[in-house]
Amino acid sequence: MASAANYRRWIVDAIDPYLGKRIAEVGAGIGSITRIILERPVDQIVAFEPSTNMFPHLAKSVEGHANARAVNELFGGEQAGQDYDSVVYINVLEHVEHEREELLAAYHALRPGGHLLVFVPALAWLYSNFDREVGHFRRYSRDGLQRVVTHAGFDLVRSRYFDVAGVLPWYIHFTLLGRGMGKGSVSLYDRWVVPPMRIVEGWVAPPLGKNVLLVARRN
Repeated sequence: MASAANYRRWIVDAIDPYLGKRIAEVGAGIGSITRIILERPVDQIVAFEPSTNMFPHLAKSVEGHANARAVNELFGGEQAGQDYDSVVYINVLEHVEHEREELLAAYHALRPGGHLLVFVPALAWLYSNFDREVGHFRRYSRDGLQRVVTHAGFDLVRSRYFDVAGVLPWYIHFTLLGRGMGKGSVSLYDRWVVPPMRIVEGWVAPPLGKNVLLVARRN
């Protein structure tokens, strides 16, 4: 997704009203989302990335930002009571085998009224060898994601399918033909499909999509 700048910005703009000033980003990778969040007037962002391969890139991404800190650790129970305004999972929760425990850690790290912001791959029938190779335990339905989040104690604010135009290309390329990710095709999709679909989905919520975006609140 490093070449999908429009797509990343679409996601961050969608969660922007709920970010607040003190943010924990879980599974921040190389910092692609972190850098976009840092364009906003945030007081603090703590970006967690346990991978030793990706962490140096993340650390470099936040260099020079006094309000940002990169942490080479898993996000866990020791974060309880940190009073974050939001905890952000962008393409992360599907990599977590025991998702409820992860969500409980997020719940207790948030201040009362703080927001959980989740973006995950959707539709079990799109699951492919590519999902398996990159460590996805599952793809979510909208209802399924809502259930696991509310069972962890959160109040649902909103959830929606995201990127309906990506469903058929994903099914053909990854699920049916079993191919891998190609930088060229991602760049073309990001340049020519994402901008108009962002406008369309801004007006009409799609009945299904390649991903699910969810916002929930700690009570």
